[in-house]
Amino acid sequence: MSRWQQALLIMSIMVAAMPDTSARRHDAASGHDRAGKPAGGISEQRAIAIAQQHFSGRVLAISQTDRVYRIKILSDQGTVHTILIDALNGAVVSAR
Repeated sequence: MSRWQQALLIMSIMVAAMPDTSARRHDAASGHDRAGKPAGGISEQRAIAIAQQHFSGRVLAISQTDRVYRIKILSDQGTVHTILIDALNGAVVSAR
């Protein structure tokens, strides 16, 4: 085995032995880290908490498009409210 092949084999072993730290790394294509949270933004749980400060009730659905969380809440009176939360800073964009 040549020195070049030995060096390549050693490098391959070293890379394979490295811990996988990619779980929270930023995904440049989507603008989110791999855990679903916008890079530098708020989590789904935080967006729900913000929405429930405006309308108490049961969360029916949450979805995210670009930089906005869309949360649907069913109130105790049976009304469905839709709240839009900025995924980067947590500001309420719309509440109806």
